[in-house]
Amino acid sequence: MSEAPVDPAQASGAAPPAEGEGFAQSKKGAKKAEAKAKKEAEKARKAAEREAAAAAQKAASGGNEDLAKDNYGDILPSTKVAADKVQLKNLGDEHIGKTVKLRAWIQNARMQGAKMAFVELREERNWTIQGVVSASAEGTPVSKQMVKWIGALRLESFVLVEATVQKPLEPVKSCRVSNYEFHLTKTYLISPGPEVLPLGLNAANRAIASFEDEDPSQAAAAPTEAVENLSLAESAAAPSASLSTHLNNPAMHKRAPVQQAIADVRMTVRKLFSEYLESKNFVQFEAPCLIGAASEGGANVFSLPYFEKQAFLAQSPQFYKQIEIAGGRKRVYCIGPVFRAENSNTPRHMTEFTGLDLEMEIEENYHEVIDMIEGVMLYIFRGLEQRCKEQIELIRAIYPSDDFLLPEPGKEVRLTFAEGQKLLREEGPEEFRNVSDDEDMSTPQEKALGALVRKKYNTDFYVLDKFPEGARPFYTIEDPENPKVTNAYDFFMRGQEILSGGQRIHRPDLLEARIRKKGIDPASPGIREYVDVFRSAGVPPHGGGGIGLDRVVAWYLNLPSVHLTSYYPRTPKRLSP
Repeated sequence: MSEAPVDPAQASGAAPPAEGEGFAQSKKGAKKAEAKAKKEAEKARKAAEREAAAAAQKAASGGNEDLAKDNYGDILPSTKVAADKVQLKNLGDEHIGKTVKLRAWIQNARMQGAKMAFVELREERNWTIQGVVSASAEGTPVSKQMVKWIGALRLESFVLVEATVQKPLEPVKSCRVSNYEFHLTKTYLISPGPEVLPLGLNAANRAIASFEDEDPSQAAAAPTEAVENLSLAESAAAPSASLSTHLNNPAMHKRAPVQQAIADVRMTVRKLFSEYLESKNFVQFEAPCLIGAASEGGANVFSLPYFEKQAFLAQSPQFYKQIEIAGGRKRVYCIGPVFRAENSNTPRHMTEFTGLDLEMEIEENYHEVIDMIEGVMLYIFRGLEQRCKEQIELIRAIYPSDDFLLPEPGKEVRLTFAEGQKLLREEGPEEFRNVSDDEDMSTPQEKALGALVRKKYNTDFYVLDKFPEGARPFYTIEDPENPKVTNAYDFFMRGQEILSGGQRIHRPDLLEARIRKKGIDPASPGIREYVDVFRSAGVPPHGGGGIGLDRVVAWYLNLPSVHLTSYYPRTPKRLSP
């Protein structure tokens, strides 16, 4: 009998699987695989979320990737800002919500935490606005790196910004534009400020502490202490600086709103002077500064080599005004530099100043000239009240002064020199009780008389006429009725002289005689050529005057020194900048 075949499983001792057991095991495995897959997917999802959050945090909090990197930094030739340009003085409600661009200086910058910064932007003069920059969660258009960079900008850096105009929660008192603010979206550095400002804007905009104009070579060292980030509204906390420090740092000196206001007043005086005279048929001309002989025969003249000759800087355009009259002009004026080599180190003097000069024919009496000069001065004063009100208010906030008193129309004050001296003797300080009618006034006399005139006549502007013969130059005509005095006058502001003038001698014989009387040789260089003008043709009677522009501005504003009114003052101790 043959044997039955043996099952391998049985042969190995393994029990045969129960019915349906193989199907049950595959179902369980599938469930396990499904659970594992779900767990892995959830794990991957959370990891992706963590990565996304980390990336966002990294972009917004200073990571290597800066999504706003194109919206700030040093300006490049390719940098373009397409927004409309705006001037701060023209901002209005119509700009709210609009994107604009502005070029301005960083007047102040400070961080507010890690994600926000405030800056004060100054466009010109004292036109300032607050800028706000805040990092956005997504890192664009403003990132945390951008905020940190803007907050660290140096004072007086020049920047280009793009911003949205918004209303602040409350007026920004530290800025002139207080009802609007800029929300910055782009900021580009055009020119950086220094690490330490040798003269901060706050100090530059305060009243000068000292007018001792020492040798610039000894005073040029800049301060080394840091400058605090103060707005102009807080400038009272900043230290004052000396005039020398101001002039040794001309850029910051000139950025001060008070200095720009003074400059505005100065240029307005020039314009008003020209306007009035041209309305009276005056013609402008140009006088030379280089001349071949000392004008007026004085010793206070600057000389310089001129090829193989010696030349001089003109002390006055006087002779040239008279040549213009001799040449057929009836009324002329000129504006230009005047040089005086006087070693006078006072707040009233400079070695170079700007003269406002005029000359005109006289038909009946030299008081026609006084009338004309009086008219132009009153036109200037009243014009300043109208055109420079804002600037004058700003200046008086730094250099306090009373209003400049003007006489009522038709009640202009004109005193003879003798009447002025009489007033001093009778009502002035004790030291002037014996002043003479034959000697020129000293500066203290002039100031004392100015105080008396203000009290008695309620004006800061007046005229002294009929100066003594010995106090006037050789070309001034003597009073035909009293040769001890001349047809000459001075104009005063706040008791200080701003103009000297008079009737000129127009006949050569009388001119030569008076030149000799003054102890001058009529044949000396410069004098001979001057007299020859009157010999060459008949010249009509004429007169005029020379006004010191710097003094007009200084005394009108009652500033402590004429040096503040000059763009670049020149004194015996200063030839720079």
